[in-house]
Amino acid sequence: MSSTSLATCHDTPGLRQDFYAVFSAEGAQQVLARSVGFRKDDVFYEEIRETFGNGLLTSQDSDYVRQRRLIQPLFTRRKVDRYARAMCEETLATVGEWRGRDGTVIDVLDEVTLLTQRVVTRVLFGAASEEAAEVVGRNFPLLGEYMLRRGFSPVPLPRWLPTPANRRAAAARQELYDVCDRIIAERGRAGSEQGDLLNLLLRAGDGEDDRLTPDEIRDQVLVFFLAGHETTATSMMFALYLLANHPQEQARAREEADRVLGDRIPGAADFDQLSYIHMAMKEAMRLYPPSPGISRRATADTVIDGHVIPAGKIVLLSPWVTQRHPRYWPDPERFDPERFTPEREAARPRYAWFPFGGGPRACIGQHFSMLEAVLAIAVMLRHFEFQPIDTDLKLTQKLALRSVGPVRCRIVSR
Repeated sequence: MSSTSLATCHDTPGLRQDFYAVFSAEGAQQVLARSVGFRKDDVFYEEIRETFGNGLLTSQDSDYVRQRRLIQPLFTRRKVDRYARAMCEETLATVGEWRGRDGTVIDVLDEVTLLTQRVVTRVLFGAASEEAAEVVGRNFPLLGEYMLRRGFSPVPLPRWLPTPANRRAAAARQELYDVCDRIIAERGRAGSEQGDLLNLLLRAGDGEDDRLTPDEIRDQVLVFFLAGHETTATSMMFALYLLANHPQEQARAREEADRVLGDRIPGAADFDQLSYIHMAMKEAMRLYPPSPGISRRATADTVIDGHVIPAGKIVLLSPWVTQRHPRYWPDPERFDPERFTPEREAARPRYAWFPFGGGPRACIGQHFSMLEAVLAIAVMLRHFEFQPIDTDLKLTQKLALRSVGPVRCRIVSR
C-alpha cells in the first residue's frame, strides 16, 4: 500500500487490464460521492445485468434515474419498518426449529442463509413466497457460480454456445424468470392490495404512463433478492461468529436484548434502542464487508490522492482494505463494537466505513438489511448462547464474501 493509499497496475501485454486501486477514505469519497465521473461499467456488472436483469444495481444513466425515482419511495425508513414483523416472525420460526437441537452444533452460514431467503421472499411475494422461495433457492447458487466464473474468465465463451454450463445457466435463468413473470401477471390481474413489495412495485409511479413495466418489475425483484439475501446473510453470519468468539461482547449484546425486548416480539421501534447490537453489526461489517471490492470506470481524467486516473480505466475501491486501514482504525484487526459510538463515528472520515457503497448509488436497501440483522440477532441471543467451534475462518468471494467451509457454533438454550 502506497503512502497515498492508491495503487496502480501499469500497461501489461496480453489479456490483462490496467486498474487503479484506491484505498483511502478520502479517495473513496471522491469516487462514490460524485454524481458524474464514474460509472458502474465493467465485466462483473455486465454479467449481473445479463443474468439477473437491468435492475437498480446495474442500470445506468436515464434508466437508473427513472428506476430510482420510482423505487426510492418504497424504501424510506417508514416503509421498510413495516416489514419488521415478518422479519421477527421468520426469526422466531428459526429459533423454534433450533429448540429441538439444543446443545448441538449448527452451521451458522446455512441457518442464516435459509432465514434471509424466507424473509426476502415473504417481503417480496407475500402469499406466493413459498413457491418463489423454492425456485429461487434452487437456482440462485448455480447462477451465482456461473456469473462469477464468467466474470473472472479472461475470455468468457458466448452465452449462446450450447455448452453444458451455458445450457444449465439458461435453464435456471428461465425458470426464475418464468415464476416471477407468472406471479407478477397474476398479481396484476387480481389487483391485490397486499402490502408486499411486489404489490408496491406494481403501483409505483404517478400514472399508467409512469409505471414500471412487468419486465422492469421482474428485474427489480431478482436484483433485490440478490442484494438483500446474500449480503444480509453474510453480515449476520460474521456477526454471530464474532460474538461467539468474544463472550464478553456476546453477553453485553444479550443483556441489551433482554432489557429492551423483555418477553415480547420486537418491532421496528426497538431498532434504535438496540444500539450495542447495531454497533456489533457495524463492526462485523467493518472486518468482513459483504462486498470486499467495489469497481467503477472513470469517464474523465481525475486526480485522486495525487494520482491521475485516466478516462476509461477501472477504479477498484476496497472496503476490506479501507476498513482495516490503521490511519482510521487503531488496532484494526481487533473486534471492538465501541468503535461505532456516535462520538467515534463523527470523528472519522465519512468513507472510512462504506460496506453499502455511498453517494448517489448507495445501496437502497441498507436500512432493510440492518433492521433485519439487528432484530434477528436480538431474538436469537434472547433464546440461545452461541459457543464457537470454528475459530479460524478461511474466506472466499462468491456473490458475497463467504467462508470456505462451515461456520459452526454450538447453540445452548438459555
